[in-house]
Amino acid sequence: MQTIDNFNFAGKKAFVRVDFNVPMNDNAEITDDTRIRAALPTLKKILADGGSIIIASHMGRPKKNPDLKYSLKAILPHVSKVLGVDVKFAPDCADAASAAAALQPGEALLLENLRFYAEEEGKARLADTATDEEKAEGKKAIKESQKTFTATLASYADCYVNDAFGTAHRAHASTALIAKHFDENNKMFGYLMEKEVIAVQKVMTDTARPFTAIMGGSKVSSKIDIIENLLTKVDNLIITGGMSFTFAKALGGQIGNSLCEDDKLELALELIEKAKANGVNLVLPVDAKVADAFSNEANTQFVSDHAVPAGWLGLDIGPDTEAKFAEVIKNSKTILWNGPTGVFEFENFSHGSRSVGEAIADATALGAFSLVGGGDSVACVNKFGLVEKVSYVSTGGGALLEAIEGRVLPGIEAIRGF
Repeated sequence: MQTIDNFNFAGKKAFVRVDFNVPMNDNAEITDDTRIRAALPTLKKILADGGSIIIASHMGRPKKNPDLKYSLKAILPHVSKVLGVDVKFAPDCADAASAAAALQPGEALLLENLRFYAEEEGKARLADTATDEEKAEGKKAIKESQKTFTATLASYADCYVNDAFGTAHRAHASTALIAKHFDENNKMFGYLMEKEVIAVQKVMTDTARPFTAIMGGSKVSSKIDIIENLLTKVDNLIITGGMSFTFAKALGGQIGNSLCEDDKLELALELIEKAKANGVNLVLPVDAKVADAFSNEANTQFVSDHAVPAGWLGLDIGPDTEAKFAEVIKNSKTILWNGPTGVFEFENFSHGSRSVGEAIADATALGAFSLVGGGDSVACVNKFGLVEKVSYVSTGGGALLEAIEGRVLPGIEAIRGF
């Protein structure tokens, strides 16, 4: 497989798929440019070699072409500033052949939002009143036009670089289909994508043991595939967050008004049995910080997570659980964290997530490899100042979760071939 370090971009035009889907305020100003900065090493390497770049990205979920609310033109000045070159702009990503052909070594072109075209995602945009027959025809037509759209994008460049891990789980035109237009020597991962792939591989296949996964969040149902896959791989599985109360109730506990999926009680018991059968140490909370209202200012108390008073709800783990989790984490050599322990957005219910983050940082300092992924977990390590104290923070939400589930990601398969 070709690598970006081994490839000489001199005189080459590179189509680089990035994830510049950055948050914007009402004044069309970037509020967090992390995703842009994450792609800079790849972009600068190509320019330094003497290549030119066609930068392609989506932004938001536009439903028409064009939708100026989601125009990438708004980020053009900032991209030019941080990249250090005057980036040109193509107002139509599917009509940029002349602009791409005119690029000289060391120059860059930013294409307009790929998702202005339904062909990027391969989903026909039909009226809500469309009949089943119209839907079938629309689906067939969009797949055909997607082939033309993909070929057009590929025609702009000599080589293809995918540096957008956040979209790797989608078989979109610019993330998977386009790679088929380049031979194995002219398609590769960018630096960010390489890091993501290596981090996931290190956790899921090249695992130092003991391997501990921490799964938080509100619902068992949203994490069921992940949990079942992890039960075949980990030594310790910590269940926390709102989903832990489904397990507590399944085991006969009283959980008050705490979050619970009553239709998943049997599933919780099945997962407990699967953990036993696989020799996995399933670690559940033993106490909780409960509140009499869903508010940062609510009255609080610490109770057993199996004895939550009527009318109260669990919003974080308690000190005994923090100590229990920390002991397991600090004795681990590989750690995966996805999901907070509670409502960390409320300061009064952030202590559990902070304690988990700090335990992971301590284990990392002792030589463990730690991967943090998923929007809320990433927000936690940012909030608590722990980004530099864990091994890797993933930029991919859905892509990371699907990789943990054991799925093959189309954007990765298109480059790597498996």
